[in-house]
Amino acid sequence: MSIATTGQRGTGRYKALLAPLGVAAAAGAVFAFVGAVNPNEPGHYPTCPFLAVTGLYCPGCGTLRTIHALAHLDPVAALGLNPLAVAMVPFLVFWWGRWVVRALQGRPRRTTLAHPAWLWVFIGVVVVYWVVRNLPFGAFLAP
Repeated sequence: MSIATTGQRGTGRYKALLAPLGVAAAAGAVFAFVGAVNPNEPGHYPTCPFLAVTGLYCPGCGTLRTIHALAHLDPVAALGLNPLAVAMVPFLVFWWGRWVVRALQGRPRRTTLAHPAWLWVFIGVVVVYWVVRNLPFGAFLAP
């Protein structure tokens, strides 16, 4: 194997890192912006369209305030606003980390995020969360 071939492989690995690093930069920018611009003050962000039309909470309601609370190192408040969003953070970090490792190893990106059964489980959890947070006994899940 020649030096040129080895150098090209290394360059390919670094190019493969551009996408996950770009996603991390975008997520960091959103996190910083929401941390700096308080969603608890009216007029900074639009209201949830689903909430405005139906009067019911969607699974994402409270996520901006959750991100703001996490940016200010207040996980208890974040859990009170949207526990599903807080629970998703470790999974998102895991999948992003797996993406970075695959890029560093020079392995191709996977075309599927997870086994389809896990995706159906996730969709089921989101739907159950959506329904329960709008029922009287699930009021503790409302933002």
